Amino acid sequence: MYIKLFFSLLAIWSTAYGFSTATAQTTNILFLAGERSHKSGEHEFNAGCRLLAKALNEQSGLDIHATVLNGWPEDESIFNGVDAVVIYSDGTKVVSHGWEKADQLAKTGVGLMFMHYAVHPSPEEGARYFRPWIGAAMETGWSVNPHWVADLRALPDHPISSGVADLVRAYDEFYYNMRFQKERGQVIDLVTAVPSPDRLKRVINLWNQHGVDGLGKTQTLMWGVERKDGGRGVGFTGGHYHRNWAINDFRKIVLNAIVWVAGVNVPEDGVNSKALTEEELNANLDQYPTDNPWITLPDTEEFMKLPAATNVSMEDYKKAEAAKKKPLAKKKKATKG
Repeated sequence: MYIKLFFSLLAIWSTAYGFSTATAQTTNILFLAGERSHKSGEHEFNAGCRLLAKALNEQSGLDIHATVLNGWPEDESIFNGVDAVVIYSDGTKVVSHGWEKADQLAKTGVGLMFMHYAVHPSPEEGARYFRPWIGAAMETGWSVNPHWVADLRALPDHPISSGVADLVRAYDEFYYNMRFQKERGQVIDLVTAVPSPDRLKRVINLWNQHGVDGLGKTQTLMWGVERKDGGRGVGFTGGHYHRNWAINDFRKIVLNAIVWVAGVNVPEDGVNSKALTEEELNANLDQYPTDNPWITLPDTEEFMKLPAATNVSMEDYKKAEAAKKKPLAKKKKATKG
């Protein structure tokens, strides 16, 4: 009786303080979430990581222990025994606190996955770290960041597509035209989609001629590599809008990728997770002083009805950007005297 009570208390204590009672065979995945960012419902790094970790821990049926931390850990011993690290943050705000540690992890075969804005280092950091780690990275002046409705195609006959029978539609800020390693053939195009002018709903700050030239062509939105060190790397450009985690196959593709990058065999029907309720989708959101709306379950067909962006061509884009600056210039002139 006392032994049973001891282990019951140990389990409660471990859960409360974030420790694991996992066995040596357990696959350990560490999520590192960025801090509060844009506005409620966007760049919900903490809520997104916790949602995915809960699916892995409680619903997948796999021997996986996923832990979520906010930011880079002060005590790097937490990386001991970790099979994969997933970083979901604004740019390099998390990984910049541990470049050399992350590089050491990669060189010892630990899987690394970066999601959404976290795939965007400086060109120098992309060449030194990201392309060796995960095969590609976003690059200012080369890559673009429009908001568009994509029909995601997971690579057939690869574990990433397990349990995903059809194209997966989602409206997100899907970056494209990544800077890939020189050995492009070593990078696996895990998820692709074709942007077109009618699918682009917002064209914003990083738009360039490469984006225009890429319209109507297949673009890689998730990619992977199997590194010579034995580890795997994945980059995924989606994840701006938190609501998309409620799209079952969108979530499944990402869970499949996390499991794959950790070196685990993805089940034939993909990583299982329960459909989300609105209450679950709204759990753990960042809190803002005035902006905390309730996020409803997504209806991608409604997003298709949004008007297409009118500034897609570079000429129109430059005119729109110039128009934004004119009122500011007049205001400064008026207050000068």
